Amino acid sequence: MDKYENFRWLLEGAAAEFRKVEKSEVIRVISHLDADGLSSAAILIKALERDGRKYSLSTVHQLDDKFVKQVMNEPYKYVFFTDIGSGQIGLIREHLKSKKIFILDHHQFEDDDKSENVCHVNPHMVGINGSTEVSGSGVTYLFAKTLDVKNVDLAHVAIVGAIGDIQEERGFQKLNHDILQDAKKAGKIKEITGLRIFGVQTKPLHRILERSTDHKIPGVTGSESAAIMFLQELGINPRKGSGWKKLTDLNEDELQKLATGLILKRLDEEKPEEILGPVYIMSEEQNESPLRDAKEFSTLLNACGRLGKASVGIGACFGNKAIKDKAIKTMAEYKRAISNAMKWYNNAQVGIIKSKGYMIINAEENVRPTIIGTIASILSKSGTISEGTFILSMAQIIDEGKTKISFRISGNDNDVNLREIIGKIVEPVNGLAGGHHAAAGALIDTEKEADFIKSAQLVLEAQSMEQRLA
Repeated sequence: MDKYENFRWLLEGAAAEFRKVEKSEVIRVISHLDADGLSSAAILIKALERDGRKYSLSTVHQLDDKFVKQVMNEPYKYVFFTDIGSGQIGLIREHLKSKKIFILDHHQFEDDDKSENVCHVNPHMVGINGSTEVSGSGVTYLFAKTLDVKNVDLAHVAIVGAIGDIQEERGFQKLNHDILQDAKKAGKIKEITGLRIFGVQTKPLHRILERSTDHKIPGVTGSESAAIMFLQELGINPRKGSGWKKLTDLNEDELQKLATGLILKRLDEEKPEEILGPVYIMSEEQNESPLRDAKEFSTLLNACGRLGKASVGIGACFGNKAIKDKAIKTMAEYKRAISNAMKWYNNAQVGIIKSKGYMIINAEENVRPTIIGTIASILSKSGTISEGTFILSMAQIIDEGKTKISFRISGNDNDVNLREIIGKIVEPVNGLAGGHHAAAGALIDTEKEADFIKSAQLVLEAQSMEQRLA
């Protein structure tokens, strides 16, 4: 029996266990608050509604002792953790012995729980890489599909979650690929070959070229005037009346000129053609809507989760125009919050430690804890920090006496396991670590920040030295 067959048996077992639950029971649902977490929550609650179930939903940034104890004291007998839980099995095992637990997750975990009351579904359990091959929402979707095949019409939401978790790399690996086929068959997603730059549905064409940092365009990226001149040189008028053209305004001839021009501009790059490739269009959304492009949709969900408006993001997955409009406004607010955080970073006089091979950003109260990971991700992809530099960012959760940690590495091709490294760093301060190979995080007591930073410097100095010698 191969690993995919084994994973199918895990899903079948969890679905069989859930079918035993009386319909009168209210199901407690707890999910992560990023794009993958909100996608997971949306899929599960839709599946529960179709199954005639009632539920109580919460989204959280991290599972800690305080929250798990709160769940312990709640009246619900059945608890689902989606896109979260695998990394906190010890806490769940310790405090939730009296409840039936379902964990649908894809994060790495230290030890599997064999408790009778825990139904744990995670691809890593059977040798499938949950960091690249299936997201939390993908696992939740496959559970929902196993529960009832009519839930195949939710596959597109799992694709949005996978894109939000950076699991799309010019296509998808096995399980995500299979989910994409379900979404296509359901008529929810179209896959086209197009420009792989963020914002093609919503931003002026010259702006997306100017801001193309994931796929650098030499002589264009970073300069508005150069982007406008580039289009004019290709015979493409960047203007549309008194405004500016978007990519969606170009005809076939102009699209061909643009594609050729971009590849020629990028000939000195390692992979010049990478700026073009698969683009995922949400079939039922309007042209030029932020919900039309799956990548922009995932950013919108991230915005809603990180600004405390998870219900709006979940509603946008299935909701009416009013809910979608609220989500779009939230994304504008999110962009302002990121802009303010980047201004703090660019002007910070204290709180930033830079060393060979790593940097530590301690924002304290200056940046929202839900935004600090986004800042680390932006910096890791900005091209302004040497390839392979560890980026550790911190921000305080004021009312809880905790500090949220995010951990990234600059560049795209890195084989180091950030989840393992952050685990070593938090060990001396008894912090909680979680995440993936390529993106990890932790939660510590704020009073232990100084000790954490000392531990981080020791571990990252050693890790950087190891990489330089490799």
